[in-house]
Amino acid sequence: MFTIGDFARHGRVSVRMLRHYDATGLLRPAHVDPATGYRYYTAAQLARLNRVIALKDLGFTLQQVLVILDEKVSTEELRAMLRLRRAELEAAMTAAAVRLAQVEARLRSIESEGQMPSNDVVLKSLPSVRLAELTAVAPDFDTIGPVIQPLYDELFRRLGSAGIAPSGPGVAYYEDAPDGGILIHAGVEVSAPLGEDDGLRIVDLPPVEQAATIMHRGSMETVLPTVQTLGRWIDANGFRSAGYPREINLECPDNHDEWVTELQEPVHRS
Repeated sequence: MFTIGDFARHGRVSVRMLRHYDATGLLRPAHVDPATGYRYYTAAQLARLNRVIALKDLGFTLQQVLVILDEKVSTEELRAMLRLRRAELEAAMTAAAVRLAQVEARLRSIESEGQMPSNDVVLKSLPSVRLAELTAVAPDFDTIGPVIQPLYDELFRRLGSAGIAPSGPGVAYYEDAPDGGILIHAGVEVSAPLGEDDGLRIVDLPPVEQAATIMHRGSMETVLPTVQTLGRWIDANGFRSAGYPREINLECPDNHDEWVTELQEPVHRS
């Protein structure tokens, strides 16, 4: 048998916590010395302790944990619950990382206020481009990332099934959705006949007479300072924006921090 201190060390919990679990009936000692009141535990009780901690970490109250344990939740059921909780935590961590990147991008934009770009922006015309594309609506700018990545995954899956190979870079462009939000076009250059099949469209993106363009290096979660640099240049040079900028994915390695994307914003003279 273990003393309460030894059992706490093996279970990686505090003695105070074990006393509380005893008081609530979650984990009684295997033996209590009637003369001294010392609590003793067996190694077999580590299994119940593990379940108590796991269920508590899943968000259950101690009373709920007691009910679940008394109903003899199976090892496989507990594994399934833990897998679900792990997936929820991973999703929350991913969302938090995206949010942090957006906050850092907003901070960089604030820090660059008053700084006017000189030679970062290039004014040029854009030729017509044939794209294979899928579309979806995002509620706002903050949710574009989680919407557009699955679109591209599905786009390339469908192109592979259809035997269509991309002939150029990915091209994303945006419009205001009729019922609110942002209509996302996730596309890639192809050489294929125009048409539409189950949402997959082959379209010609029209030429643009004038576009202010700038290179963005890094993940698209950090694009805000580049977008605002482009906006300041447009305003300072007597132009007006004529729509959302296109995003041309020039380099897309696995490390998103190494992405190179050209932003192409249609403009006209004020």
